Amino acid sequence: MTQDLPKEQSTHYPIIIVGAGPTGLTLANLLGVYGVEALVLERNAATVQEPRAVSIDDESLRTMQAAELVEEVMSETVTGYGSHYFSASGRCFAKVQPTEQPFGFPRRNAFRQPILEEQLRHGLERFPHVTVGFQCDVKSFTQNPNGVTLTFTDIDGEEHILTCDYLIACDGASSGVRRQLGIKMVGSTFNERWLILDLENSPSASPHTKVFSNPARPCIALPGPEETRRYEFMLHPYERDEDFLAPDRVQHLMDTHEAAPQSRLVRKVVYTFHARIADTWKDGRVLLAGDAAHLSPPFAGQGMNSGLRDANNLAWKLAAVVNGALGPGLLETYESERRDHAWAMIQFALNMGKVIGPKSKATAFAIQTLFRVLDYFPAGRDYVAQMKFKPPPHLGNGFLVPDGVADKQTLVGRLFPQPIVRAGESEVLLDELLGTGFSIVVRSPRADVALAALAQSPWSDITDRVVVFGRDVVELTPNPRLATYDDHVILLRPDRYVAACVKVDEVVAGGEKVAALIAATHTTSS
Repeated sequence: MTQDLPKEQSTHYPIIIVGAGPTGLTLANLLGVYGVEALVLERNAATVQEPRAVSIDDESLRTMQAAELVEEVMSETVTGYGSHYFSASGRCFAKVQPTEQPFGFPRRNAFRQPILEEQLRHGLERFPHVTVGFQCDVKSFTQNPNGVTLTFTDIDGEEHILTCDYLIACDGASSGVRRQLGIKMVGSTFNERWLILDLENSPSASPHTKVFSNPARPCIALPGPEETRRYEFMLHPYERDEDFLAPDRVQHLMDTHEAAPQSRLVRKVVYTFHARIADTWKDGRVLLAGDAAHLSPPFAGQGMNSGLRDANNLAWKLAAVVNGALGPGLLETYESERRDHAWAMIQFALNMGKVIGPKSKATAFAIQTLFRVLDYFPAGRDYVAQMKFKPPPHLGNGFLVPDGVADKQTLVGRLFPQPIVRAGESEVLLDELLGTGFSIVVRSPRADVALAALAQSPWSDITDRVVVFGRDVVELTPNPRLATYDDHVILLRPDRYVAACVKVDEVVAGGEKVAALIAATHTTSS
């Protein structure tokens, strides 16, 4: 689905997004929900048509929920799959099958990127204040303290000049915006080639990913929706791309790795995977997101998901700055909040790559022995099966009020759990009751005391959405992490990260800290 720019278009937009991939389209949908006027420019004629990313996690589905698209997205998603790891001899030495849903959705899910992008693109039709232009090629831009001026050509080659308050580069790994800014990608020297085979009409006996952890030929086989399947084979440095793209070699790899005989090959390509991060994500009024800001190997399935985390973090901040609720200094917290976790996910992917593709038989034996030993202990088995090795979403600094609790125990800076709750006659996920802005959760037997204090500034200024656990809602899937925060008031940001946790007796003093946090956004330049 494509859309041309209207003949009578605006010459100024608060936000212009370059790139209509998953990150750019998600950002645009979130801005649409927040009521912010935005323009998306994409140089290609349509959203992607070939398979790319294949795994969407629970955090990203929660972002789709915020974009009010989660039901549509999940209708085309296979939820709750795991990964089974096999040695060269064919023995299964580890199973990762998470069943816990701390954020309201299954932790691992298979999807097809072309369908997701189509859904996101279609979702923008809900918003008359969000415009998309395909075959619009950004040629150059300049900026000053007040905004950005951008030049692009449309489908007819006609040149246009627009201005915006903020320009967001979601234009991928080879980002032209990033190049014009002169921002370098830095990080690991990791550089590895993998042969990707995408199949259709390829049923699998198991819904789970199979990982062939064989030093001779590491391979990942991922079942997808509607009998799609992806194979990823590592190529050794001495091997040539063209040899492995040859039809007979491709067929041999499929035959020896359990592909169904009737499988139809729809794409074969050799990718070089990188582990890189931009040395800065913000230059004046231009910000980078998604692959323009960081590149991850696919072994943990987190490349696209990291981009969606960027969009979720950035959208509410852009909205708050554009509508004047918070000052432009808020945007300085974008990189400080996202960078460390994005790099942690890249390191996580690299470590997963060592398990998937051990460099020698000795390394493979050591890794597999470790997993077998862990399986003897309930805590170790749970650590693997429930994916507790995945770096949790956590902001070390930014738009937060620290509560003095140890880093590993505090809720501040963490993504708030999303239990199923009972509200009246309905059973819903918590976010459905929280609205689109800031919200407050009260967990206290003294709720009336808390509510009286919350009726005062700055609490009453930042939000009017207060949910009292035990009165407004009843938790049906309690999260043990919340137990230590009884008799507290918890301030949630629009992206559902915890901005502050304040004891009921300290709501007035906590309000002063929140007021100082808000004031600081107005004293820092954009």
